[in-house]
Amino acid sequence: MSSPDERVVSFRPRTVVTVAALLVGVAIVLWVVWVSRRVLIWAFVSAFLAVALTPAVDALQRRGLHRRGAAAAVVYLVMIAIIAGLGALFIPTLVAQVNDLVDAAPGYVRDLTHGRGSLGFLETKYHVVERVQQAVKGNGSGRLAGGATAALDVTRSVVTFIAGVVTILFMTFFMLLEGEAWRDRVIALLPVRAQPRAHRMAGEIAKTIGGYITGNLFISVIAGFFTTIVLLIVGVPFALALGLLVAILDLIPLAGATLGAIVVTLVALTVSVTSAIIVLVWFVVYQQLENHLLQPIVYGRTVKLSPLAILIAVLVGAEVAGVIGALAAIPVAGTIQIVLSDWLQHRHPPPPHDDVTTDSGLELPASATAANAP
Repeated sequence: MSSPDERVVSFRPRTVVTVAALLVGVAIVLWVVWVSRRVLIWAFVSAFLAVALTPAVDALQRRGLHRRGAAAAVVYLVMIAIIAGLGALFIPTLVAQVNDLVDAAPGYVRDLTHGRGSLGFLETKYHVVERVQQAVKGNGSGRLAGGATAALDVTRSVVTFIAGVVTILFMTFFMLLEGEAWRDRVIALLPVRAQPRAHRMAGEIAKTIGGYITGNLFISVIAGFFTTIVLLIVGVPFALALGLLVAILDLIPLAGATLGAIVVTLVALTVSVTSAIIVLVWFVVYQQLENHLLQPIVYGRTVKLSPLAILIAVLVGAEVAGVIGALAAIPVAGTIQIVLSDWLQHRHPPPPHDDVTTDSGLELPASATAANAP
């Protein structure tokens, strides 16, 4: 027999079954998300590209091309034509420079291992080669087995990349065809009274994501273009290939330009110390302009996040999903900010305005009107 101070908590069998079913359902959803994570990433990238291209499609529809499919096709054809034109201008030179860089890499490694050339001091002073050999020495036992599957891994990666690009292109096009219809279908699942809020938030989120993507691409093009110009002036080899590398790395917020500066400065060091110093000074100046002028304009007008919030979002995104996570971190953080702001606004609405306007245009408090009432 239980004492008077003891409490007995009982659960109905239905409650236990419901909780167990809920836990099983959550586990199944998480498992499906983990298994299909690659496809979800492709869908995520496609949604971003669709949001970025939607303003161009909408502009064509407003200017007379009313059919959504025709407008989306024109935007796609223009985008492909621009990419093909840039490829025809730069790809031959780019391929030649990349091949030259690959051919020259063994010479750089040879000079480094023998302590010669502009990078020789890394070996003579810091013994970089010995440190690297010691770091990988412990993994030597598995190199033979790993080398047997290297070709298969590379082939699988190439096939996966091609499949991803094709899938993203088709999914982006279909999202453009749908326009706001797919978004409206999702919002239609919500209660009727919540749909106006959802439409308003969806519009703000689309504006944030589209502005961020467009601005980020614009900043990356600027970084790659001016880096190429500086490298050509200084006389650093592989200027076009290195400029393209900087443009790609600059897509990663905050850290991308720094990574590009390290790689390009090391290549410039193979020419001369003076060239490396000039390139390094250029990157320091450009970083200041990008961080204090370009990025505040883009992120301040679109995402409206503080620098600390941007840094935390990028670090978390990179930890969760690598480069894709770092690219998507800022718009995702902006989306969360929009949702939270809307929730707080409706959770604590402003107090009602109780003032009464008289015929003479004067506003009287409600208490005064009640006191004067007959």
